[in-house]
Amino acid sequence: MPRIIELCGLMIKQFPFLLLFLPVLAFGQRQMVEDTLFANGDSVVVTATRSERKLSNITVPVTIINAKTIQQNGSLRLTDILREQTGLTLTSGFGAGVQLQGLNPDYTIILINGEPLVGRTAGVLDLNRIALGNIKKIEIVKGPSSSLYGSEAMAGVINIITDASTSIPLQTSLRYGTYNTLDANVNNTIATKSLFYQGFYNYYNTDGYSIRPNSNNRVTTPISRLTTSQQFKYNVSNNTNLVFNTRLTDENIKSNITVSNGGVSINSNGKEHNTDVNLAGTLNHRFSTTLKTSFRSYLTNYVSSQDLITLSGAPYSDLLNHLFQRVENQTDWILSKKLSGIFGAGAVWEGVKSSRYDSEKLRKNNSIQYGFTQWEWNTNSKLILIGGVRFDQNAQYASAWSPKLSMLYKINQKNKIKLSIGQGFKAPDFRQLYLNFTNVAAGNYSVFGSAEAQKVVGQLDNLGQIGALFSNFYALKSLQPESSTGIHLSWDWEPNQKTFISVQAFRNDINNLIQVEQVGAYVSGAQIFSYLNIGRAFTQGVELETKYQFNHQWSMSGGYQFIVTGDKDQIVAINNETVYTRDANGYSKKLALTDYVGLPNISKHKAQVKFNYITTGGLFANFRMVYRSRWAVNNNNGNDVYDNGDTFAAGYVSLHTSVGKDYNNGISLQMGCDNITNYIDPINLSNLPGRIL
Repeated sequence: MPRIIELCGLMIKQFPFLLLFLPVLAFGQRQMVEDTLFANGDSVVVTATRSERKLSNITVPVTIINAKTIQQNGSLRLTDILREQTGLTLTSGFGAGVQLQGLNPDYTIILINGEPLVGRTAGVLDLNRIALGNIKKIEIVKGPSSSLYGSEAMAGVINIITDASTSIPLQTSLRYGTYNTLDANVNNTIATKSLFYQGFYNYYNTDGYSIRPNSNNRVTTPISRLTTSQQFKYNVSNNTNLVFNTRLTDENIKSNITVSNGGVSINSNGKEHNTDVNLAGTLNHRFSTTLKTSFRSYLTNYVSSQDLITLSGAPYSDLLNHLFQRVENQTDWILSKKLSGIFGAGAVWEGVKSSRYDSEKLRKNNSIQYGFTQWEWNTNSKLILIGGVRFDQNAQYASAWSPKLSMLYKINQKNKIKLSIGQGFKAPDFRQLYLNFTNVAAGNYSVFGSAEAQKVVGQLDNLGQIGALFSNFYALKSLQPESSTGIHLSWDWEPNQKTFISVQAFRNDINNLIQVEQVGAYVSGAQIFSYLNIGRAFTQGVELETKYQFNHQWSMSGGYQFIVTGDKDQIVAINNETVYTRDANGYSKKLALTDYVGLPNISKHKAQVKFNYITTGGLFANFRMVYRSRWAVNNNNGNDVYDNGDTFAAGYVSLHTSVGKDYNNGISLQMGCDNITNYIDPINLSNLPGRIL
């Protein structure tokens, strides 16, 4: 094996063009490529109920993306996989975040093996930092999930589950793509009767590029990232085991950034360094076939530093250090064939140090104690009821209850109805409370957290630096947690073994929506922003998913989402005829409700289609299409309401393909192309690169 790797290295060194034709080279036991479009009803799902359940018995909407789908797509980034899922949209601000059913990225909790990722910037957790090489599957649960996962799970949960079951001693893969993108993986396993060890190593390097606003010029933005994870499992006895996991990501980025503010673009150059360290330990014990318990501990520390120099010579530095610790116990109890439950309790301690707060040397701390329970009742062979509730005691806020009730009714073998109703909440985060940040790289605007704004602005006013304060500045007060009520109804129909159709309808109502607003201005005219509980919003829509197997080789799948969003207070004002806009000639007129767009950055229509070809000889190919309709990006009417007269990003279609072959000797070869038409939107889609081979 080392000789093979050495020879491959020599070939690549001597003939680098070969990499364009052999983007993926994998060694290991050959696995037959199976159809990945049809989820097996006996597949085990853990995220929806925090316990192992068959997919056929899950009462809430769940999407499973398995390892073969990830492999066959041939993409180098997790975001490329998520972009093709019904109901998910990738955002482009502050890295690649995921928008679930119209709700912003900060309302969806991201987990790896059930443990939360931290290190959000402006509420966005950049998913580009997650390696793809050892992912077993991704489970996506739509709808409020705070009854099990607490804050940040208002919109749903994405759980990335790594593969810790393989018995293959050594696997390695190498991918090469456009912009000198190199992705290399090594996975090694040692297994005995009582001890299991698995190590995963990923190296990612790319010249990369970003696109300056208002320009089609590509600017090199090199990224170098090393990721490693280790898992140790020791079977103390037949009923007890210990599991220990570590994960480390170290990333370096050479930044070449342009930020536009007030019509002025400011260019900056520098570097960014990010590290993400995770430690997790679990003690599992089974008392009997009906009773088991788990004690879990988790520690993660995310550190991000950025140092830039603007073209004017002004320095800019940014530091974020987020420390998160959690201990938890969960017990699963099967009382009878019809009734089972889980109950647990835990505590979280977290703190953040940031140059964006009053001092990067002082850590802002918070603690949460919580308890949860969930019970499943199989009333008969057709009806399953699940009810649960969670209580969170947050040191910064009042307590929060998060109940949820869901049901699955099997009309017959071909038809199923699912209904879930739940409440979620999201506590204000550290930035919304303590931010004390002036961006010299973007026009010297300032953002102050609600706990700091009046004090800091008062000090600046005494120094004669404040030019104007708006009326909403005097409305600043302690932020309350956002809360939501979500309803989700779905009908799954399998008329035959070749066809699957799912129709889903959903609505989310959010109260105490936290929004950032301009509350004043400096004497220079630079803006001053802060956070207020001012919104009552909603998202509602329908989703359609279908899958069809033409024959043993050909199959297809598709999805479509139609979504309507809005701010309830804005709709009331429009109906009261107190909101104005401008017509095509620039004259003021009353805004009609038919011209109202709703919330920004949300497309009303989104669709995707995938055609899949596979043979028993290991040959596979696919062709994928993603469509997204236009979305509002900027309010230029001066009425703080998004309507048809504002600025929109254009809708687009992106095309992708991949083809590969698995051989009996453990080698796989694959090549592909993402964004075949090379669609680029420099301003609104910085996370959609041009054509990538």
